[in-house]
Amino acid sequence: MMDKRAFLQTFTASALASTQLGAWAQPAPVPTKGAQHQLSGTGSDGKPVMLSDFKGKVCLVSFFTAGCALCVNELRLMREFYTNNRQRDFVLLGVNLDDKSADFMQYIDLLKVSVPAEQRFPIAWRNAPGHQDSFGAITRRPTHYVLNRQHQQVLRREGSFQPTDWDDLWISLN
Repeated sequence: MMDKRAFLQTFTASALASTQLGAWAQPAPVPTKGAQHQLSGTGSDGKPVMLSDFKGKVCLVSFFTAGCALCVNELRLMREFYTNNRQRDFVLLGVNLDDKSADFMQYIDLLKVSVPAEQRFPIAWRNAPGHQDSFGAITRRPTHYVLNRQHQQVLRREGSFQPTDWDDLWISLN
């Protein structure tokens, strides 16, 4: 196993950008606006993560892989938004799509040493035994869903969050 310092040094944007899509896409229809979502899985801390635990809160659910440079940058921006808005009934929930548990856990270990505790948010591993969600196939990294307080889909964005997406998310909190 690679130590954390070596991992950070080799974790360059060019290496991340060159990774291929994994075999994690599941054959399922793409959810449409207004669809009510569900998710139940296990968080990186081993505790259950359920979307229903965040009832009445606006949720940003972000599907990503650790080896995706765009994902890593998006999550940095989302952590900022989360830190500034979690008192406004906002939840950021990450869903990791890495194929191997070891890759997921190595990413979590990296977060523990590089991200302040107040900026950390729940992250579930989609390939964990027993994980279930209603988000369908994820074919691009990252893919984000904004859910209103009833957990109905307001927005689905594949790739980078756009400036208007941030505006829509902000409006959802009011």
